[in-house]
Amino acid sequence: MTTGEMKRSVSGLAVAAIAVLSLAGCSTARSDAGIATGESASAFIQTGEASWYGRPLHGRRTASGEIYDMYRLTAAHPDLPLGTRVIVTNMKNGRSVAVRVNDRGPYVRGRVIDLSYAAARALHAVSDGTVPVLIQVLEPRPAE
Repeated sequence: MTTGEMKRSVSGLAVAAIAVLSLAGCSTARSDAGIATGESASAFIQTGEASWYGRPLHGRRTASGEIYDMYRLTAAHPDLPLGTRVIVTNMKNGRSVAVRVNDRGPYVRGRVIDLSYAAARALHAVSDGTVPVLIQVLEPRPAE
């Protein structure tokens, strides 16, 4: 992909994200935390910085009670219900990955989601450390 094609692709993604955000704002109320309230939690959309976590937490228990596996497609989010599946899109390169929220975090100011190593790798975000992302709920947490 040439530099010009990449710029057009990223700018097209930014235009699409703005359109989705403006439409979502018309149909769903948001709490201060940015979580969708009202008729459709699946309309949740959030943008911000994503980081990733790996080896130091690999094998430790997550907030959901399961053991963290850095090679699975999971994430930590401060507010979304545990078990919720979301699509995370790297706004720098347009790559997307579906992950399941199984932990709480991030605990660094200004970050909206912590991705597993596998998810960060799928987004080509490992070497960057943090990347701007768009988060969309793919499916709400399954009923218990």
